[in-house]
Amino acid sequence: MSTKPYNSRVLQRLSSSKGDQIDNPNTPVDRSSPILPIDSTRTITIGSSVIPIANTRSDSMNSASNGSSWIALNRHRSSVFDSTDTVTAIGSSVALNTERRGSLGFSKDLNNGVAIGASVIPLVNKLQDIFAPFKCLSSKIKLPQVVVIGSQSSGKSSVLEALVGRDFLPRGCDICTRRPLVLQLENRQCESDGDGREWGEFLHLPGKRFYDFSAIRREIQEETEREAGINKDISDKQIRLRIFSPNVLNITLVDLPGITKVPVGDQPSDIEKRIRTMIVSYINHKACIILAVTPANSDLATSDALQMAKKADPSGSRTIGVITKLDIMDRGTDARNFLLGKVVPLRLGYVGVINRSQEDINRNRCVAEALAYEQNFFCDHPVYQSLHNHCGIPQLAKKLNLVLEQHIRALLPELKADIKSQMDAVAAQLNIYGEVMNSKADQGAVLLNILTKYCGALSSLVNGKSQEMSTLELTGGARIHYLFQSVFVKRLEEVDPCDGLTDEDIWTAIQNSVGPKNVLFVPEVPLEVLVRRQIVRLLDPSLKCLHLVFDELIKMSSSCDVVEMQRFPFLKKRLDGIMREFLQDGVQTAEKMIEGYFEVEMDYINTSHPNFIDGSEAVEIAIQQLRPSKDAEKLTASGRSIKSLGVLAKSVSNGSLPDHVCQTPSSNEKPQSAGSSSGRSWGISSIFGAGEGRRPSEFSERETNGKPVNVHEHSSIIQLKELPDSLRPSEAQTEYESVKILVTKLLLRSYYDIVRRHVQDFVPKTIMHFLVSHMKRNLLSTFIQKLYRENLFDEILHEQEDVISGRKRAREIYEALQNSFQEV
Repeated sequence: MSTKPYNSRVLQRLSSSKGDQIDNPNTPVDRSSPILPIDSTRTITIGSSVIPIANTRSDSMNSASNGSSWIALNRHRSSVFDSTDTVTAIGSSVALNTERRGSLGFSKDLNNGVAIGASVIPLVNKLQDIFAPFKCLSSKIKLPQVVVIGSQSSGKSSVLEALVGRDFLPRGCDICTRRPLVLQLENRQCESDGDGREWGEFLHLPGKRFYDFSAIRREIQEETEREAGINKDISDKQIRLRIFSPNVLNITLVDLPGITKVPVGDQPSDIEKRIRTMIVSYINHKACIILAVTPANSDLATSDALQMAKKADPSGSRTIGVITKLDIMDRGTDARNFLLGKVVPLRLGYVGVINRSQEDINRNRCVAEALAYEQNFFCDHPVYQSLHNHCGIPQLAKKLNLVLEQHIRALLPELKADIKSQMDAVAAQLNIYGEVMNSKADQGAVLLNILTKYCGALSSLVNGKSQEMSTLELTGGARIHYLFQSVFVKRLEEVDPCDGLTDEDIWTAIQNSVGPKNVLFVPEVPLEVLVRRQIVRLLDPSLKCLHLVFDELIKMSSSCDVVEMQRFPFLKKRLDGIMREFLQDGVQTAEKMIEGYFEVEMDYINTSHPNFIDGSEAVEIAIQQLRPSKDAEKLTASGRSIKSLGVLAKSVSNGSLPDHVCQTPSSNEKPQSAGSSSGRSWGISSIFGAGEGRRPSEFSERETNGKPVNVHEHSSIIQLKELPDSLRPSEAQTEYESVKILVTKLLLRSYYDIVRRHVQDFVPKTIMHFLVSHMKRNLLSTFIQKLYRENLFDEILHEQEDVISGRKRAREIYEALQNSFQEV
């Protein structure tokens, strides 16, 4: 590529009152003269920068007629600019702005030498530097920035160097950008000592200035290798470089690794996926301006950069397209449709640029020459000369500056709100860490505060007044209530009082209660035995309920974590131990009360309870359940009718007996022996009369013809079975006996229900009194009694190293956020 002259036929005449200088301003211009190469002896001073311009010959001008105006002439057009027009310095080129100041908003005002928009972009740069040491802030607060993306060797580095006007980036045929490079360009005028040199500063080397840009390149390479290794691996850790120059506009750009397809060197097999993931993490946020770089000699519709930008920014409202390498397109073709957005539309449009080739770099051709060649190429090209707003590095710099400044101003209110939100979050974190305790008094105050908050929070949780009440599940005291009503009470109601008792068991108990006598009545003794046997079954679920409430309180105490207590793990451990001991004491007391209650219930079976079923009612129910009404008149095997039993039961309950029961025995009937049961039981036994069932025989002696007969003489005639060791009665054979069994069941159910209802009421009350309410009343005083001792302060209030470092880190972050909020 041959060297071409700087394409700037410029004659500038500046008013001497502005203090601007130009050699031979009145030299006449020969418009037919060719463009001459750059002459370093001819310069234009803009602000405090001196920029070389091409040698030209100009027409004579009447400076007196318009001493404050300056005229730019080239082979295509001639325009007159007044003092309100602007000149923008980009690198070492001169870009003439033919539009009025304020229409673009980003140019250097000749009156004051200040770049318009210089207030907000340096502000963001400062915020980036403040947030850089804190990765948590960088991930939560997204600052406006321009992110450069593109395929490998698409010309990204050349574009960045052209914007700066210096060679400072690593170059090569392989992947060169392996870590995100945050490049902050800051327009800086000459210092007071007249030193107008440009320099760079790295955030990881604070205070060190790099005036040699080749040293900047080496530092970027070395810093990349320190983090990503000497091979071709990548890292997402940023390198932050700030360049101060009078020849740049205020822009912040992030250069990301180029998208590659095939791993090289020691790159992992998923290198493409990792690079794309890194790019997406930057461009997905709405605060990011995307600079999508695509070479002109590739198909724009298949551009990797534009495809990724389209996914992150479907509307194209924050994407600027850059078409590079326009000078190496095939002959007869151009990028007009690309630049006008007719192929892939973007709301912010496209800018075409020309890159330095590798040959130019090898020949040490400087950026200034490349910019001069670019300007000459666009001005001479029959297509691009009419697209001057879409071509050239100067136009790209102005567009970036304008878009970024507008973007920042639009996001400032939201940015300020985000910073305030993070300040509140960090302040809450600092409140958890608390202040450093320097004395015993400070330690005691902190301990009392924590204990009081802990007990108060626990009581609120039990009472259902917690500030963190869940709407998804039952918590706190609601779980205890559910345990009482839906688990304990409901389960007791589901239990059958006669569960585990067969008719044979009941009949056995009845027969055992009368000894060698016949079963004439339903005695109270077997009823009491059976009732006690069933009541004691309620004890285990009652104690189980107690222990379940204990477990719930332990869970509540663990979940009730006071934030200030997080910094003291030893205190938390001691509190858990004391809490468990305290509740276990309550459990023991409640156990004694519950067990004592059951002892009372089993000690005295109160059949006179007003809710206990009446005996006659039990008989009637038993008769109705046992036989249909049509069979009620049939006699039983003993000769007594079921109906007569019912009449007898009603009579007994009324205090009278039928005549046939009270009549005296006839002469044919012998009086009963003294040992016979002729008395009447007026309790439960009175529901049955004297039975005429089977009587035991008396075999001591028999009389035959008035002579006694010895039974042993006939022992060989009738043999008796010996009784087995374990003897069960035969099943009841008569309806009369079945009624007795059924009545016993009814009486058992009635009394069991009375006791069950008492248990359902007594057990929850006992648990609440001796466990839950006792905890709310006495827990705080117990904590103070066992923990508030000066000799324990150092142990239980000992802070871990992570707490100390966390407090320090949180303070640093809070101070950084405070500074950021003040800046915004």
